[in-house]
Amino acid sequence: MFIVSAPSGAGKTSLVRRAIEELQDLTVAVSHTTRAQRPAEQDGLDYHFVSRDAFEQMIDSDQFLEYAQVFGNYYGTSMGAVNNALGNGQDVILEIDWQGAAQVRQKLSDVVSIFILPPSRATLIERLRGRGQDADDVIERRTTEAVAEMQQYHHADYLIINDDFDEALAELKSVVLSHRVLKTRQAHRHAGLITSLTHD
Repeated sequence: MFIVSAPSGAGKTSLVRRAIEELQDLTVAVSHTTRAQRPAEQDGLDYHFVSRDAFEQMIDSDQFLEYAQVFGNYYGTSMGAVNNALGNGQDVILEIDWQGAAQVRQKLSDVVSIFILPPSRATLIERLRGRGQDADDVIERRTTEAVAEMQQYHHADYLIINDDFDEALAELKSVVLSHRVLKTRQAHRHAGLITSLTHD
């Protein structure tokens, strides 16, 4: 399992989508949220959009691997969705904030965490404004929140600066690919082959 965290405007969603398109057996666990659906978003693809009551019922029944309240809305990752993907032999990548990443690291041991930063604060603000989705007061609040979130980068295993998109994408993919060939994973995946090669 891979965790990708970043402040709003750092470009994590675009990077994760391209990585999933270009790497086999990598999928995203679609999060649940109580925030309003944006015009370009699709339910079940971008998020599972649910009511606050429905989300809180899922909390009460311990269905989330992690969840957090951000800007007054809940966001969470369903344990069932993650287990289904892992059970099908896929690597799972989660787009979650640093609080959610900390929750996942407490519950699961085999997790690789990646933090994405923008090349500058000015670039971050420019990207937030470029979306054309939020009012100035919302952008100001998101910028303040982003600064607080960026201070948590040191908890991650890997740090990617998203200045040049293609370079950042290559770095993200290299993290995934390098962990696929760790000795422990390869020994499990190719146990039969290794036995045939190393035993008379």
